Amino acid sequence: MHSISTYRKAILAYLEEYTRVKEPTTLYEPINYILHLGGKRLRPILTLLTTEIFGGRYEEALNAALSIEVFHNFSLVHDDIMDDAPLRRTQPTVHEKWNVNTGILSGDAMLIMAYQLFENYEPKTFQAMAKLFSKTAIEVCEGQQFDTDFETRNDVTIDEYLKMIEYKTAVLVGAAMKMGAIVAEASNAAQDAIYEFGKNLGIAFQLQDDYLDAYGNPAVFGKQIGGDILENKKTYLYLKALEFSDQKSNLRLKELYNTSGPENVNKIEEVKTIFSENGAVTSTKKAIEYYTNNAYSILENLNIAIDKKAILRQFGEQLMNRKV
Repeated sequence: MHSISTYRKAILAYLEEYTRVKEPTTLYEPINYILHLGGKRLRPILTLLTTEIFGGRYEEALNAALSIEVFHNFSLVHDDIMDDAPLRRTQPTVHEKWNVNTGILSGDAMLIMAYQLFENYEPKTFQAMAKLFSKTAIEVCEGQQFDTDFETRNDVTIDEYLKMIEYKTAVLVGAAMKMGAIVAEASNAAQDAIYEFGKNLGIAFQLQDDYLDAYGNPAVFGKQIGGDILENKKTYLYLKALEFSDQKSNLRLKELYNTSGPENVNKIEEVKTIFSENGAVTSTKKAIEYYTNNAYSILENLNIAIDKKAILRQFGEQLMNRKV
């Protein structure tokens, strides 16, 4: 097995080779721009790691890993347009640096490019990857639509929210790991198990993201604390707070979430007080623990060597501690 840094370096080197400027430059420059903006490269790393976990060579999975990374960044380009976001990883978003039409077209091209990378595999592997990729891609789109719909709904349920983060975030983590298992020609049972491991870890990761947005250390978390609150996002914390609040707190929370503007720092503190006092924070931590333990339970039943289970568990622990 190789180190996480080895996988990351391999991805970056392959990405550098892949993103040579082509004509028309107005199409490909924005693509190269977003692909080089940085990020943890978490998903492609998982693809390479999983390939080796199941006995394959990580080099054989580079095209699959890059496909996952290209697709992920495609979704970011279009999400930023939908959110009218000015910044991505502290830099101007594609549609701000160029324009909306360029963002749409370059994003479309990235989706096609992600599929093209599967052409480097034998037909059997290509078919398995394309089937998984199509399922995952449509679920990510469904998750994004759920998230958009929730912005104007006041009756979002916990189950609906969990389904949204499963589709928008977690299925791509599961797919990244299953891609590696496919490349390594693992059994169908092993492929499905590692997918479920990744998906559960992805749900736990997003729930923790909700928590850290309100209670994290900004120097470690890398984002503005309370951003979700200022944007009135109906996170797991918010939904649990509504569930647990008395009538007075419930009405106040809804009132606060009907205000807007980045200047209201007092809003962040008042909302966090409601979250803390009514048990929403405790409930969110329990949900994070539940999905993390689900992932580890799947891992324990996976038919791989103990040392490889330890590697996956360690990766999960690093991920949940934001060290990767």
